[in-house]
Amino acid sequence: MSDYIPFVNSAGDQSTASSIYASANFFRIGLQSPEKTVSHFPTGSRLWLDASVDALHCWPMANNQSYRDYFANFATAAKISDPTFQGRPDKKIVAEFVNAVLDSALNRVANPEWVSVPQLPYLDGALRNKVNRLLADSAQTWRAKSSYRGKFILPIILTNQRQVNKKTERNSKIAQAVSCYESSGAAGIWVVDSSLNDQDGTGNFEQTRFPGIINFHQELSAKITTSSAIIAGPYWALNLILWARGLVHFPAIGKGYQYYIPGGRLMKGVVRVALGPLRRLAIWSSDLKIWIENSLSRIPETDPAHHEFSTILRNFQVLSDEDQARLQVARFYNDWFNKLQATAPQGRALALYQDFSSAYVLGKSLKDLPSRGNQARSASRLAKQFMGNCL
Repeated sequence: MSDYIPFVNSAGDQSTASSIYASANFFRIGLQSPEKTVSHFPTGSRLWLDASVDALHCWPMANNQSYRDYFANFATAAKISDPTFQGRPDKKIVAEFVNAVLDSALNRVANPEWVSVPQLPYLDGALRNKVNRLLADSAQTWRAKSSYRGKFILPIILTNQRQVNKKTERNSKIAQAVSCYESSGAAGIWVVDSSLNDQDGTGNFEQTRFPGIINFHQELSAKITTSSAIIAGPYWALNLILWARGLVHFPAIGKGYQYYIPGGRLMKGVVRVALGPLRRLAIWSSDLKIWIENSLSRIPETDPAHHEFSTILRNFQVLSDEDQARLQVARFYNDWFNKLQATAPQGRALALYQDFSSAYVLGKSLKDLPSRGNQARSASRLAKQFMGNCL
């Protein structure tokens, strides 16, 4: 079994998970539309069910009809999303919401091994502390009265880097997380910074942003010593670093290799392909084809990177199709992860460091990538940022 956990929220996600990530330990399913996904998993698949309560962060979801329809099933959802209510929450209303959401979860998906504790994403300050604590309390009460015998996972969804970069701010968020963990009776935690796209390659990621999240995990783990499941991500590589360093049990994989809080504006994505030798993605374009051709002229034919780039070039037109490109990225990611998992646990951090070191050295020999999107153009930039945080 592979330690990663694919996040499955659509029929496309399910198709990729079943065909590429079939060896996953768990599959995380969003309750908003399980009918599109659950029935397609093989019997016996281990499922983690999440009711997408964090989508209330985006209320009133003016541009997302599917989530408006979903939350129309829960009469008190508008209250839970209201900042005034969050500041002075009513215990009875919170319990009514939690009961409705978790009852719906068990009615729609049979025997999930894990279920998420209903939680709202973290804000700066303490506005949501009370309501999140009551949501956790109510989940524990619901479980005592229900037939559910699986495990609770507590979501800790951060919304900006200010919450993790400095010790004082980390302390307050960790204290909130520990309080909700204990009151919910959860057996595990899931941590993600929803504002982080670790593929940007911009800013001071290697010096501040990545260390802040790593420190958050280290300090939280010291407080929650009984957790049997710690999940991080989805990210592109920071989740792998946390896993390789032994700070989490399961790296999460999600569409775009980033976590998007559900319920927001639906944005059309761009087609990306995996540049395996550089351990990064790039936006598909005719300019990228020219860049690969130029790179091949700089790489010896005996170098495995030459073969990998040649394969991308040979299939370049096929990869203009979004579905084909998604599968190409998933195949690379699956192979990359499973090679790391085949390494003894005590050697994984060093193996990942060496992986990025090789990508960095190669990238230094290549020209800048075409100007597309917001990613750093330097071919070595991302590997350098990740490499510095592996050990």
